[in-house]
Amino acid sequence: MKTPLCLLSLAGLGLLTSPVLAQTDAPYKVLDTTQLMGTGRIDYVYADNDGRRVYVPRGGNTFVFDLDSHKYLGAITNIGGHGVAIDTASHHGFASGSKIGMFDTETMQKTKDIDVQGRPDGILLEPFTGKVFIFSHAAPSITMIDPKDGTVTGTIDVGGAMEQAQSDGQGKLYVDVENEKKIAVVDLKAMKLVTKYDLGDGAGEPGGLGFDVKNHILFAMCARPNVCVVVNADDGKVLTTLPIGSGTDGGGFNPNTMEAFSSQRDGTLTIIKESSPTSFAVEQTVQTKPGCKTCSLDSKNNRIVLICTERAPQGTATPAENPPGGPRRGGRNRGGPGYLDLVFVGR
Repeated sequence: MKTPLCLLSLAGLGLLTSPVLAQTDAPYKVLDTTQLMGTGRIDYVYADNDGRRVYVPRGGNTFVFDLDSHKYLGAITNIGGHGVAIDTASHHGFASGSKIGMFDTETMQKTKDIDVQGRPDGILLEPFTGKVFIFSHAAPSITMIDPKDGTVTGTIDVGGAMEQAQSDGQGKLYVDVENEKKIAVVDLKAMKLVTKYDLGDGAGEPGGLGFDVKNHILFAMCARPNVCVVVNADDGKVLTTLPIGSGTDGGGFNPNTMEAFSSQRDGTLTIIKESSPTSFAVEQTVQTKPGCKTCSLDSKNNRIVLICTERAPQGTATPAENPPGGPRRGGRNRGGPGYLDLVFVGR
């Protein structure tokens, strides 16, 4: 495995040497940015909080970084796609694409390709079933894979374009249905669709989803119009609708701080405070980088990890081992030669 031609870490104020122990009322800001030269498009970023790694599929490879030091660790070659899920018990990882790539997290070597139907996009290791769930934009909506050996164990018909999903860990799964402006509710015990929650006339297309499991609150991050629709997970009642930035494709919820967050293509990160199960407000809009439309949570340090690409300076060489290709939708760079930026936001 060759080392990429350019690797740059911009550490601010010594924040890489110790955990974040900031006051909860301090404003969020960009703490650090790590850059890696290459080519290829990007979609999701995944922070593995147990293994303390960050996984980013780009083009035909999946790049791996240390979640604490932010340093580049290497590439899993010939596995690209949209997003990654990690099963800690088996030390197996999976990347969603036209084929599902399976790899060993310890050796960082590809194990095999798994054939699935549909148009895979999102991916999630679901804790109740212990299976890897693949979410598609065409039937079958959900494909389940056993992480121990990579076998396909079943599918669930939902209908619509599946995006980000969240589990309550007790047998209920919630999935953004982007083209219907709804959230699908799936019973994992019966393995079937229960209902779909309509996000209302003021909603856009949901791409990101945060979930306060304790209080049963969903945060659907929508584009066109750019809003967060806050929903009661038990009955689908819309509690409120809040403005966010333009071009979201990812979001989440941090139970440590009781904050939902949404990353946007316009270079903003929206932070929403849940003061109570009935009180929500936009707390802060953080300036990140244009194209940073997906994100993941470092729950240990209460940091949000975002990714985007930007063009390389004219005449800059790029590594041959990172071929163009990958997901249809990328960042500002649209898959051409340039930097992959990992942006770490916290207090």
